[in-house]
Amino acid sequence: MAQALEAHLPPAIETDGPPAARDAAPAGRPGELRITIYTDLAAAAPIWRAFEGEAEGTVFQTYAWLSLWQRHIGGPRGVRPAIAVVEHAGATLALFALAVEPSRGARELTWLGSALCDYNGPLLARDFCLRIDEVGFRALWEEILRRLQADARLGFDLVHLSKMPERIGAQPNPFLYLPCAANPSGAYLTALGADWDSFYCAKRSSATRRRDRTKRKRMADLGALRFVTPAEESGTLAALDTLMAQKARSFARMGVPNLFAQPGHAAFYRALATDPATRPIVHVSRLDVGERPAAVNLGLLHRGRYYHLLASYDDGDVSRFGPGAAHLHELMRYAIARGCRVFDFTIGDERYKREWCDTEMTLYDHIAAATARGTLMAGLRRAGRWLKRWIKQTPVLWASATRIRRILGLLRARHDAQGRAG
Repeated sequence: MAQALEAHLPPAIETDGPPAARDAAPAGRPGELRITIYTDLAAAAPIWRAFEGEAEGTVFQTYAWLSLWQRHIGGPRGVRPAIAVVEHAGATLALFALAVEPSRGARELTWLGSALCDYNGPLLARDFCLRIDEVGFRALWEEILRRLQADARLGFDLVHLSKMPERIGAQPNPFLYLPCAANPSGAYLTALGADWDSFYCAKRSSATRRRDRTKRKRMADLGALRFVTPAEESGTLAALDTLMAQKARSFARMGVPNLFAQPGHAAFYRALATDPATRPIVHVSRLDVGERPAAVNLGLLHRGRYYHLLASYDDGDVSRFGPGAAHLHELMRYAIARGCRVFDFTIGDERYKREWCDTEMTLYDHIAAATARGTLMAGLRRAGRWLKRWIKQTPVLWASATRIRRILGLLRARHDAQGRAG
């Protein structure tokens, strides 16, 4: 590994020791590469915040997002952050927001906040891939793994890095130099136009636009339509509570676990929508029909991109007229007015995303065993990922799986209701 580092990285590599509370070590000599591992997010905050302002990455790698996740979800679950910062000549080259978390009697090295991040990956200096090639990155990654395993608090059995995009900004994602396979789900996005009307006409046929107008008129018969972005915190939280209630009913119909019932999740989203550090990037809105919130959305705005993160709609009589679709139109209009260049539907293979998108993005997973215990887990994870992707990519199988899941969900709900009644 030393030869690889010398051939493909700056002349020397310096690594910090593993003290209990890690602060950045003094600047190294010119020409040195330094790796610093932070287990305390507060200690990493200054360099992280400064770097994310100039680095390439997504909103899910920002300090504000991940520190809230760790506070409300990761910390109570025993997740240990392992933030690897790579520097050269006093400048930050990369930040890998990693974590070690317990999983079924073993420990996994993952991206921090991985489950709730639609995209996982590094923050990279804009010239990272010009300065460090594939062999150099592999050597760098091996050195980081060695450093983590040397710390008793950060040892792991399995590496599981999921939902990684092919590119980080304008450059290739170096983590795809590792053995990777496609994630079961893809991601979808569309380039926005200069104004809503021309964009809408370019994306939807005249017949579809006529159908949209008809549905909108029928919906308006039930009450005046209003697109609302609450200005006050109380209004934001009320809209978010409505979204979570509507999504809970939707999850029950689909037969999937309620995301917001998991420990810390509801608190995380409430904090995300109201915390001063994240409020500038969060957009909570609703489409009202009369006094009824017919559809609600939580989106994120970051560097000219609108992330369509969570959306819900009322499942009553108004649902016949597509309040979710009408709300989506308003969200795109809003994003264009805010100067966004891209509307990112993020991960998930829902049909409406395919109808709007002009770019489909494959996401990748890297799974590797680190111990004998991790070998079995790695095999099971790879098999599960392959099976899930095969089912999702086979329309007949996916339709059948969805139907079975829905039936089982209804049976569970009925059983739970009977248990409460008894």
